[in-house]
Amino acid sequence: MNGSPIKGRGASSNPANRFEEIHLERSPDWDSADDLAPSTLLLRDETQTILNYNDSPDVGFEVSLNPYRGCEHGCVYCYARPTHEYLGFSAGLDFETRIMVKDNAPQLLRTELSSPKWKPQVIAMSGVTDCYQPAERKMKLTRRCLEVLAQFRNPVCIVTKNHLVTRDIDLLRELARYKAAAVYLSVTTLDSTLTPKIEPRASLPNHRLAAIQALHEGGVPVGVLIAPVIPGLTDHEIPSILAAAVKAGAECAGFVPLRLPHGLGSMFENWLVQHFPARKDKILNRIKSIRGGKINDSNFGSRMRGEGILAQQMEQLFEVACRKAGILGRGFNLSVNAFRPPGGLQLSLFDQAPHSPG
Repeated sequence: MNGSPIKGRGASSNPANRFEEIHLERSPDWDSADDLAPSTLLLRDETQTILNYNDSPDVGFEVSLNPYRGCEHGCVYCYARPTHEYLGFSAGLDFETRIMVKDNAPQLLRTELSSPKWKPQVIAMSGVTDCYQPAERKMKLTRRCLEVLAQFRNPVCIVTKNHLVTRDIDLLRELARYKAAAVYLSVTTLDSTLTPKIEPRASLPNHRLAAIQALHEGGVPVGVLIAPVIPGLTDHEIPSILAAAVKAGAECAGFVPLRLPHGLGSMFENWLVQHFPARKDKILNRIKSIRGGKINDSNFGSRMRGEGILAQQMEQLFEVACRKAGILGRGFNLSVNAFRPPGGLQLSLFDQAPHSPG
């Protein structure tokens, strides 16, 4: 893998797709900095279902909804990058510049919630890619899905790195009236100089804290998710992130150590060479120290926690920092008790509001 950093992008090249036999590479003397930054293409996804079911024992949800595949936030470490390879794309620049858009997501969601087979339960949004990534500002697919969820009063839990979530406080507040909504702002660092390098098109840290405050003041249960925690780079920030998030209004918290499945290890190492060459070996060695000597551990349970002394120290630091910040809980108890089947729907402000095209 090669290439110079590209402003506004997390990856600097397109590594080979592990499912493809043919891969094109630039000549050795090509410098990506000499090219214009690749533009983003929105491509239509013709999926016929919108709810994904998960049976992994160490993931905190069973059903997820993702209006987009790929994510323009461009977080270099994103564990979802390899999923783009199933589409014939690369986990590198393709993941953040070739965004698959599920135009019919709201209609599909309404159909699936209306089915007699649907068992009311919490739906996670952003289980794979961020439902409030830049495309959402124009497409409004997440908002339109929330309108459907509000009509059915089906609970939803959202994780995002984007201040754009505050646009939908009206819908989230309505759901929260029935204990059917919660939002987590993912905060990786408070260093506003690091964010553009590692999460180039996500909201800056102060904007994420502002989103926590706006959601809290708007009556929406909100927490903070420190994810990923990068050993040797951001792990020391755990106490300060928790303190800042609680001050803004966060009521609960969680954290996940860095995961680098499939080809992400080499991509992240390349990123370190570009941005933190003097610290590269230290950071990689610490990552390996919580992953049994490897760059990644894919085993259920340990993949979400890490193992070894350093992983234990990170968890202890998190626990102590939570107590000092006044956080007692790790999650919200959402309820399906207010769910309304299709035949019981009544007019509400959402039924009456005119729909604006996305």
